[in-house]
Amino acid sequence: MANNSNRVAIVTGASRGIGAAIAERLAKDGFTVLVNYSGSEAAAEELARKIEDKGGKALTAKADVSDAEAVRRMFDAAEAAFGGVDVLVNNAGIMQLAKIADADGAHFDRHIAVNLKGTFNALREAGKRLRDGGRIINFSTSVVGLKLETYGVYAATKAAVETLTGIMAKEMRGRSITVNAVAPGPTATDLFLNGKSDELIDRMAKMNPLERLGTPEDIAAAVSFLAGPDGGWINGQTLRANGGMI
Repeated sequence: MANNSNRVAIVTGASRGIGAAIAERLAKDGFTVLVNYSGSEAAAEELARKIEDKGGKALTAKADVSDAEAVRRMFDAAEAAFGGVDVLVNNAGIMQLAKIADADGAHFDRHIAVNLKGTFNALREAGKRLRDGGRIINFSTSVVGLKLETYGVYAATKAAVETLTGIMAKEMRGRSITVNAVAPGPTATDLFLNGKSDELIDRMAKMNPLERLGTPEDIAAAVSFLAGPDGGWINGQTLRANGGMI
C-alpha cells in the first residue's frame, strides 16, 4: 500500500506464530518491519529473509520485553536503521495455565513480567518516540470475556493491558496516534495446539458460530486493518477477533 511506504513497524515476539504472521502481513502492506525476538534467533532471521525475498524490508532485533533497557535499545536500533518508528505491535507474551489455587509465585511473576510489564515497557517507549500519526496495537485475549478456568493469571494480565490501551489512547491526544488492542480467540498456532487432544481442539473450534479455529493470518488481518489507513478512526478499542465466540 502506497500509504504505508516508508513507515516502520516494530512487532514484538515476531519469530513465530501470530507474531510472524503479523510481521509478514505488515511487510506485504508496505511497512518496513523490525522483527523482535527473545530466544528464537534462527526463526527470526529466517522470517526476515523470507520477507526480504518477497521484496519487503525487515530487520531482526533481540530484546526480552520484560527488560526496559532492552526495549529502549530495540527502539534505538529501529531509529538508527530506519529513521523512526510509526507502529508498535505489542504481541510478545506467554501463556501458562493453572488454577488460581495451584499457581505458584513464579507462575504469577513471569506472566506479570512478560505480558504486563513487557507491554508497559514498549508502550512507554512508543509514547515518547512514535512519530505523530502512528499506531499502537496491543494484544489481549478473548478469555478476558470468556473467563475460562485455569486461565486466571494470564487473563488478568491481559485485562490490565486492555485498561492501559484505553487510557493511553486518551494520553496520545494531539498527536494523531491511535491505541487499540486485538483479543484473539483460540488460534491454530504451535503454542495453542501443543499438548491438547484432538477432541479438545475440536471442541474449542466449535465454540464460535463459524466452527473453526482462528488462523494466525486471521489475526494478522485485524492488525493490518488497525495499522493501515482504513483503521484510523478506531481508537481506544479492544477488537475481539474470535469468530463470534463472545
